[in-house]
Order: sequence, then C-alpha cells, then structure tokens
Amino acid sequence: MQVVNQHALAGSAPALSRIAEFESLVHRYQNSVYSIALRMTGNPHEAQDLTQEAFVRAYKSFDSYRRGTSFDKWLYRIVTNLYIDEVRKRKRTPYTESLDQPINTYDGGTVDREIPDTSASPEEVFDRTHLDGRLQEALESLSPEFRMAVILCDIEGFSYEEIAQIMNTSIGTVRSRIHRGRRALREKLAPYLSEHGREVIGQ
Repeated sequence: MQVVNQHALAGSAPALSRIAEFESLVHRYQNSVYSIALRMTGNPHEAQDLTQEAFVRAYKSFDSYRRGTSFDKWLYRIVTNLYIDEVRKRKRTPYTESLDQPINTYDGGTVDREIPDTSASPEEVFDRTHLDGRLQEALESLSPEFRMAVILCDIEGFSYEEIAQIMNTSIGTVRSRIHRGRRALREKLAPYLSEHGREVIGQ
C-alpha cells in the first residue's frame, strides 16, 4: 500500500527515518485494518477506501502518535472515526454480493471467499460459510457505534478498557453498546442458530 508522498523521500535523515517507521507499521497492520474495515462496511471496495484513507490520515497525524503506546489502538480509533463520520454524512445503500464472488483485497488482488479445508466436512464448510454471511448481514443492521464495539470485543478480542480508548468513550458506554449490540445480533441470528444447534455471539 503506497501511503507516503514521494516528495517526502527527498527530506532529511530524521524524516526518512520517520517514513521508514511508518511504512513498517503499515505493513504490519494493513491486513488487520482491512479486516475490520470489511466487517464494518460489508463492502470490499468501501473497505479498501476506508483502509487507504485511515493510513493517509494516520500518516498526516503521525507526529501526534506517542511512541511506546499501542499503535493499533491509535490506528483503530482513526478507522472508527472515519467510518462513523462517513455514515453520518450519507445514507448508505445496502450492499449485496454473491457468495461465489471472490473478495477483493487491499492490494488490488482477489481471494476466494471459501478456502478449501480438508479437515472440515462439506456440512461444516456449508455451515461456516452461511453463518459468516448471516453474521455479516446482522452486523450491518447495527448502528455504527454498536457494530464497532461488538467487532472490537467479540471478533478482535479487545478488552472493554481498550475499546473505550479506541472509541474515545467511557467503559460504561462501551459495556452498554456491546450489550445492546449482542442482544440485537441474538435476535437476528437466533432462528438460524437454533435450527443448526449453534450458540449466538457473546453468549
């Protein structure tokens, strides 16, 4: 992913060191940022744009990043703010796509939606694929704030304290958003999961 302006490469040694540090962080976190962006938007193209914009914004604000603190939480806060701001600016049109359609990656390539797994039976592959699609659909029905809180907690594994830092809000608000988000997901997924004997996220 090309983020740094080429004119910056003509700068001083400290500037070059700063660029190298940032590029290293981009390579380290670009996959996880794209993954979160895809969960948030449900749209590969929007996820690519959000990922690119997040890293551009992060580079412009890199001087404000305190070395020694968690870069991923700082970066995910940028992703969160960008997405919520975008949602508030426009009424989004629901995005749908075929489960047979490959997923576009951040670097312009594609990957198959379903990766063959010789250890999984056809029934398990079917259940996993359909559950993931239904989960994404259910996530997209949540408000952006609830969706991000649930994704960070139940999919990315962040603690309430870390999510509060990322979303720049109180732990109490995070708890409320996760609780209400999980409840909404249970209502959306319960018929399918009970039919297949599965547990609902967050239970």
